[in-house]
Amino acid sequence: MDKYEILYIIRSAVDDELKTKTVEKFEALVGTLGGTVESIEKWGLKRFAYEIDKQTEGYYVLMNVECTIDAQIEIDRQMRNDESVIRQMIIRK
Repeated sequence: MDKYEILYIIRSAVDDELKTKTVEKFEALVGTLGGTVESIEKWGLKRFAYEIDKQTEGYYVLMNVECTIDAQIEIDRQMRNDESVIRQMIIRK
C-alpha cells in the first residue's frame, strides 16, 4: 500500500453539520476500501486566490492516508461526484 496526501475543499455555503458529515464520509470511505487514515487536519475557511465555481472561499481539509491505487482512484471518483466538494488533489508521498 502507498501513502497519499488528499487535500479537498468543501463549499463555504455548506453548513457546519454537513461539513463534518462530509469529512466523516471520506474518512469512512478510506476504511471501507481497506486503507487507513493516518491524520486529518481541518484547515478551516480560506480565501481563494481566484474564483472557483463562483465561490471566493472554501473549507480546506487535508487527509494523510495509506491505501491501494484502486482505493485512491475510487476516493477521487467519489470526491468528484460529491456536490459539496469544489476541488480535490491527491498526491502520492
